[in-house]
Amino acid sequence: MAGFWGKRKREELEAQQELQAQDADLAKRARTELVAADERIRVTTDELDFAEAELGADATSALREALAAVRTHLGEAFRLHQLNHDHIPDTAEELRARNSRIVQLCEWAEDVLDERTAELAERIARARRAPEIIAGVRGDVALLRERIPQAREIVDRLAVRYAPQALAQVEANPAEAEQLLGFAEHGVGVAERRRAAGQREQANLALEAATESVRRAATLLDAVETFEVEALRAESTLAAIVEDSREDIVVALREPHSPTVSAAVAELQAALAALPAAGVNTDPFSQLTRLREANAGLDAAIAAARERAARPIPPLEHVRHAIDDADRQLAVARDVIAGHRGWIGADARTRLAEGERVRLDLDRFLGLPAATVPTIGEDHREQAMTMARRAAYLAGEALQLARRDIDSSRPQDPGQWGGPGGPGWGGGRRGGGGDMMGGILGGLVIGSILDGIFD
Repeated sequence: MAGFWGKRKREELEAQQELQAQDADLAKRARTELVAADERIRVTTDELDFAEAELGADATSALREALAAVRTHLGEAFRLHQLNHDHIPDTAEELRARNSRIVQLCEWAEDVLDERTAELAERIARARRAPEIIAGVRGDVALLRERIPQAREIVDRLAVRYAPQALAQVEANPAEAEQLLGFAEHGVGVAERRRAAGQREQANLALEAATESVRRAATLLDAVETFEVEALRAESTLAAIVEDSREDIVVALREPHSPTVSAAVAELQAALAALPAAGVNTDPFSQLTRLREANAGLDAAIAAARERAARPIPPLEHVRHAIDDADRQLAVARDVIAGHRGWIGADARTRLAEGERVRLDLDRFLGLPAATVPTIGEDHREQAMTMARRAAYLAGEALQLARRDIDSSRPQDPGQWGGPGGPGWGGGRRGGGGDMMGGILGGLVIGSILDGIFD
């Protein structure tokens, strides 16, 4: 027993020593983090001054607000550090809680300052490279101006071959590009003057606007050159699609007759007839789009017709018979359940409700009451028959469950209704025999009705 207690004391002493070592490491980390955070605030303050000189006060407002918040929270960390070293003794738990809070506040301050300074780093680097960027913008403007005459020649050449609506997206690009390049030159000049005057924020805004203008001008000129290649590709594709479309029409005419296929063939023939004659300026893009849509419609119509041909369509008389059968089954089930409310359980009522819901869905599917709808389209007959059979099946289940409930509710003990010794057989109250006969006759009538229904 002495060995057991000695071992337990050694374990408690080791645990206490380990906890003390962890507290010492935490205290050392808190001091280190506090010094690092204080130094980071000083460095970031200097960076803020430089950033304001480069970008202006408005661009650095987020960093300024972050510094103010960090100083406020680090003030709490310094107060906690002072409490750890005042003349009032503290428990180990209090020291541990304060040091943990100090570490938490310092880590939060580092994260906030890292995030805000990273947001400004790219803009500061760009502002410090302003002379280099200005020279690059001027060089780009000179190169793009040399491309404008070539772009105008391309537009003039395309105007001879293609319709005006086809060129609407690129015909004004050379003029717009020239205007944007003039704006970029003006912006570069403003940026230089504002930078020389010490208005760095305005200079940076003007330089950013000039850079964006050069980028947009280059995009417009590239679009002119790309359009010429895309137009040639569209013409080549159009010729192949025209040939394929004529072959598709021949194939479609051999398919089984279908209004949908006929309409799709007519649409494709109209698209082919709308193609301009040779020598007329065309819009290959819109013509290609129309032919592709017509071809896709014809393919879908043929696929639907083939699927319908592979699946027999129920005759209209069979569909009407299924609907009438569902209505009769529901009516019988409804009458039986309504006439024996106290005897019918929840299962039968649930099946009846499900059948009636399917029957209502059938009316909604056809758009008119199914019993009086004049005709049902071939595409809707199979679904209508399926829904009608489902309603009839649920009504039949409701009838079966109702019969089970009624059979289980019939009196099974003869003495209960006036058997030997019962009130209806001499020793009972007056009228007992009448009650007995009424119960027996009622059960026989109900049983015969249900037997006739199910037979």
